[in-house]
Amino acid sequence: MTIYHGSDITVKEPKILSANRFLDFGEGFYTTSSYEQACSWAKRVSDNRNSKLSIISIYDFDLEKAQSDLQIIKFDEPSPEWLKFIFACRRGKEAEFIYDIAMGPVANDNVYAAVRLFETGFLSESETIIRLKVEKIYNQILFHTENALNYCKFIKHENVRDTNNG
Repeated sequence: MTIYHGSDITVKEPKILSANRFLDFGEGFYTTSSYEQACSWAKRVSDNRNSKLSIISIYDFDLEKAQSDLQIIKFDEPSPEWLKFIFACRRGKEAEFIYDIAMGPVANDNVYAAVRLFETGFLSESETIIRLKVEKIYNQILFHTENALNYCKFIKHENVRDTNNG
């Protein structure tokens, strides 16, 4: 399976890095199977770092082998279990179980607004899930352990920012 990572640098050798904020699936190396989503991430990182480059690093992910060898958490769509998982991860809580890879929907800005309303008690779990299902939701694949990264092989990179138009 082809997966992508968006940044302002080429990432030939992914690493598990601690983030300066709590993310959807916890610490690790974030990728997606959506080229469009990776472009969006690359441009956002580039803008945040005031960089002229928006780089998509492209990998081959041996999902079949990973599924037989590793502990994988997979959410096919926003669900109560997914909501509880990202809620815990975004609050810096440890997962209830060990995992090498987490796969599932991205809580993008619109999705995150609904999650924040849930966190503050304004929306119930079921109301939050209903709101989330109407959003265009991309996926994310988090490599949470160094061992998981062995299943992710760098292929090439692309600069996706038009340097004339930003």
